Amino acid sequence: MTYVVTMGTIENTLAELMPLYAKHYAEMSARLESVGVKQSPFNPRVDAYSKASEDGWLLTFVLRHEGQAVGYCNVYVTQDMHNRDVIAQEDTIYVLPEHRNGAGRMLARAVHDELRRRGVLRLNVTTSTDLRVSKWLARQGYRTVAYCMTLNLQDERHVSA
Repeated sequence: MTYVVTMGTIENTLAELMPLYAKHYAEMSARLESVGVKQSPFNPRVDAYSKASEDGWLLTFVLRHEGQAVGYCNVYVTQDMHNRDVIAQEDTIYVLPEHRNGAGRMLARAVHDELRRRGVLRLNVTTSTDLRVSKWLARQGYRTVAYCMTLNLQDERHVSA
């Protein structure tokens, strides 16, 4: 199978990626709800994504197979607030299940190469859709440096009297 990774903006990729965004959100929501974290319906803030993309600090990578979008990665590039290092934070990364056969590695490599070219020192990634991705990331050289915990503040068990 031949895959290609390209960079675009939210504006010029939104129409083709919206179905993938929705699938990714559904997959992530199902996993989070399975551990008791309720999710609101899919309703992306397209205006905020567009502004970040227009301002140049949101990068959009698209993984295509035979011209069809089968995966993507949105990454924010910014400066660390504590030391001004150029860092990146993954917003979303997703590959359709039927294309999770090494194509994700190609997408990740393209993201890493572009971030290095831009002088980014660190890339932070959160794995919430499929926790098995953490093992794959570790094999790629990522290190566990923190744990992400979620408290549902609207859950009656956690509302203060």
